[in-house]
Amino acid sequence: MARDTPVQNQVATSESEPLPNLVTIIGRGVPSSFEITVDGEIEMDAHDPFAEGTVVSGSVAEGAIDVGVQRFRFAGQVTNVHVVDWNGVEAPDSASVPDVHVDYGVPER
Repeated sequence: MARDTPVQNQVATSESEPLPNLVTIIGRGVPSSFEITVDGEIEMDAHDPFAEGTVVSGSVAEGAIDVGVQRFRFAGQVTNVHVVDWNGVEAPDSASVPDVHVDYGVPER
């Protein structure tokens, strides 16, 4: 019995084509950690991700935030968001974890 070749969601991006979606992390004044996983490509919307203390690799971004905003552009869908406060307490049990906003189809500024 012959099997059809599986078709996977393909995410086509290039240097000239911006990633279409946006994740925004907003700190609440308490040191917190976050991890974002997508099923496509993700990149930080900043000039120097290392200065932000953020690691972006393939489809995962992780880092820390206490105040301010960090933004990430991505292709595909968000598959996981994990945020914890400085004590390791996860959302929704901690009111101190950062806010996370996911927006699809956001034009690049």
